[in-house]
Amino acid sequence: MQPDYGIRTTVEMPFDEAVQRTREALQKQGFGILSEIDIQQKLKEKVGADMPRYLILGACNPPLAHKALQAEPELGLLLPCNVIVYEKEGGGTVVAAVDPDAMLSVVDNAAVAEIAREAKTRLRTVIDEVATAR
Repeated sequence: MQPDYGIRTTVEMPFDEAVQRTREALQKQGFGILSEIDIQQKLKEKVGADMPRYLILGACNPPLAHKALQAEPELGLLLPCNVIVYEKEGGGTVVAAVDPDAMLSVVDNAAVAEIAREAKTRLRTVIDEVATAR
């Protein structure tokens, strides 16, 4: 069963291609990458664990982030929007983004809810674009 706090797709493309297509789709939707964490490398380095390739991209859409922080200054605790790309056991690559509606449901602010809906629409477009890439 898939968790309901993310928007995801599984694609039959190599990991590096999925990462590149994800970056391109994020850029088209106005997101920049603020941070990048290679989980495979970090876990190998810190605890000696072997695992498939797994990348976390900390994505931010500056206009949406600005509006959200104006409406709720503490919202920085929940930023950026994480997007993950990882190799699926048995084949394929998963691309997933946090669901801003789910993540920001803890904030009781109508302006933030509206921003979350727009962010979700943009992230859904990113995931759909990666899913249909040829």
